[in-house]
Amino acid sequence: MKSKVVNSEAAKVKRYHKDMTKDGMRVSFVANREYGLAKDKYTATLHDNFMATSIAVRDRIVERWMVTQERYHDENAKRVYYFSMEFLIGRLLGTNIINLGLEKETREALKEMGFDIDELSENEADAGLGNGGLGRLAACFLDSMATLAIPAHGYGIRFEYGIFKQKIVNGYQVEYPDEWLRQGNPWEFQRAEYNVKVRFYGKTYISHDDNGKPRVHWIDTSDVLATPYDVPVPGYKNDIVNTLRLWSARASEEFDLSYFNDGDYEHAVLNKMTTENISKVLYPNDNISQGRELRLKQEYFFTAASLADIVRRYKMENKDVSELASKAAIQLNDTHPSIAIAELMRILVDEENLEWDAAWDATVNTFAYTNHTIMPEALECWPVGLFEKLLPRHLQIIYEINFRFLEEVASKFPGDNDRLRRMSIIEEGDVKKVRMAHLAVVGSHSINGVSELHSLLLKTRLFKDFYEIFPEKFNNKTNGITQRRWLKKDNEKLSDLITGAIGDKWTTDLYKLEKLLPLKDDKQFRAKWDEAKSANKKYLADHIRKTTGIAVDPSSMFDVQVKRIHEYKRQLLFSLYVLSEYLRIKSDPKAEMLPRTFIFGGKAAPGYAMAKLIIKFINSVAEVINHDRSIKDKMKVVFLENYCVSLAEKIFPASDLSEQISTAGTEASGTGCMKFMVNGALTIGTLDGANIEIAEEVGKDNIFIFGLKANEIEEMRYRGYNPNEYIERCRPLKDAIELVRSNFLSPIEFGLFDPIIYNLTSSDYFFVCADFEKYLKAQGTVSDTYRDRTGWIKRSIINVAKSGKFSSDRTIKDYAKDIWGIR
Repeated sequence: MKSKVVNSEAAKVKRYHKDMTKDGMRVSFVANREYGLAKDKYTATLHDNFMATSIAVRDRIVERWMVTQERYHDENAKRVYYFSMEFLIGRLLGTNIINLGLEKETREALKEMGFDIDELSENEADAGLGNGGLGRLAACFLDSMATLAIPAHGYGIRFEYGIFKQKIVNGYQVEYPDEWLRQGNPWEFQRAEYNVKVRFYGKTYISHDDNGKPRVHWIDTSDVLATPYDVPVPGYKNDIVNTLRLWSARASEEFDLSYFNDGDYEHAVLNKMTTENISKVLYPNDNISQGRELRLKQEYFFTAASLADIVRRYKMENKDVSELASKAAIQLNDTHPSIAIAELMRILVDEENLEWDAAWDATVNTFAYTNHTIMPEALECWPVGLFEKLLPRHLQIIYEINFRFLEEVASKFPGDNDRLRRMSIIEEGDVKKVRMAHLAVVGSHSINGVSELHSLLLKTRLFKDFYEIFPEKFNNKTNGITQRRWLKKDNEKLSDLITGAIGDKWTTDLYKLEKLLPLKDDKQFRAKWDEAKSANKKYLADHIRKTTGIAVDPSSMFDVQVKRIHEYKRQLLFSLYVLSEYLRIKSDPKAEMLPRTFIFGGKAAPGYAMAKLIIKFINSVAEVINHDRSIKDKMKVVFLENYCVSLAEKIFPASDLSEQISTAGTEASGTGCMKFMVNGALTIGTLDGANIEIAEEVGKDNIFIFGLKANEIEEMRYRGYNPNEYIERCRPLKDAIELVRSNFLSPIEFGLFDPIIYNLTSSDYFFVCADFEKYLKAQGTVSDTYRDRTGWIKRSIINVAKSGKFSSDRTIKDYAKDIWGIR
């Protein structure tokens, strides 16, 4: 009888959680607030009410999550494992509500109780688990894999502090810890039963088994516990829920009791504090040796824990570990996780006792590598001494991989010792280094770039030698973004207009937006399109006024560059253009100028001095222009601090012009350009990264392309480039540089911007001066085009209509078909 009662109660709970109605959401909210948070309507804070809402949504996800995982288990499905140091997932409440199809029900339920869903959503912390496009791409891919019903798990680190919180103080970037977990995370579940022991340091020795075969043992290690936290990832209205598993570092012992009993309380917890630093902060400053060691520890920590988890799961249903690739496809998101190749070899050879060749075949067939940059500093080379100290067994394995690989190269290119040097995983020199990108290429069955140009540069420049040996490994997978977040969620006004005009199938097939093309000639539709953009601009203008105190004109053109601050992304080119326009107005106050609001945003790595100086430079330009009453409302310059996902969701819908002006051949793809595009902004950009493919989709009349091409820059580097020749023949650029040199922007800190001037006039590595005049001309074309409002709106509609290629759904379908072997 008791069993029947229990089953009956369980059935009630199941029905309750399946209740996707307004009343069901209301009842769930009240129950969660009272029994889960021990609060009532009198004592609950806004954050409590956010938590109660999130848990109500989460309850409905969990049931689908359990059913999905049971199905994967029952079917013994092949799974994709996505390894990434970054997952910039942002706020999840709005996205999860949309993917469940609960927008109307949740909004109405909360409204009846006196709450506004948008206000509650502002109480959710941005999950600061990434620095930019790499982490946001990973988050988009998880959304697409769930929406496409691909069995998948993301693996990363549960950083306690994430990247950092940026404040602008006197124009300078100042970094503060981003305590995004301070008030808890309603979306995660700790899974301590799946803790994994991760080892560091120690030494190795060789023994022989009963058959006389040598076996390597890794002993006297310092151990760390990796504790998994699972975040459910729901697909869009398909009842599929995948998993993002993030690892947190814990000491294997909380404290040393002997030290504690002796009264040495600090020493008693020293190991705990040192151990848990592994998952404290994303990207520690690697300008110092301790930072470099911690960075390598982080990369090994999460890959080792993840591989142990994958092998455990595989062995639940399968016996032969040499067939791992038949059930597991591991995608390395950039070079950071490439140590996983050596770790899987260690597991298969040392723990599973496979012969080397069988283990190597399983490893290569399991791993695929996505390269995201040709910039040398991002390809990761670790000193051999650090490797030997931290991961002695892995260095031995890498040496063996390298020996066998170079034997293969030598057999194909006899006597070509220079080729062997170039291709070796070990870089010779005063300090020997392990080239992690080379390890990733050698140890993977697929290597892909993330745009057509980038993939070409991998084959013809960065990995040219490898392409000549393994041409079949190389392929392109142009990046994409999820339209569920970057149009449906972040731009409700435009997405409602689109759905009203062509239906909602674009939410799962972005190519359906091409149905908008005939509507560009519909005067009434264009008016509504313009109204949506104007409303979004007013919303952003209000946000700017509240957060910066700067009043901007919503009717001005919003000209925007928001992305990680780096010299190759050329925020300097944009800010010098702004300065030259200011000088033009000052020299001729009656000159015709299209009113513009120039909007910057982005973070500089804490150890990147030049990038931080560029932020100060931008803010100094803004300080001068915004306080010069003589130019009235012709120009305003805004730097929005602490650029993150939730801020991006305010910026993209309001933008008119998207600045994608990196030096040609440096930006692998870029996904910000796609987010601007799908929100109706037009692009001004170089022929770099995904800009090339955007231009192919929209046509040359609907994008503003300028500047040197990648091959032209390579030729100029080869024959010699003198930036002063370009400065002398471009008066606006020369005047802007002279103004900076005169300390006009730094009257108190003389010489502050001398490093910028020196770089521009001595080497100008990223060709700012060479491209400036053409950029200026392209900006003139932008102004002329924008004055024709009808023509601009038509171009805006065309850009949105032709954005179908840039959905992450398309990208993931290509990965699944060409690389993972999953339908």
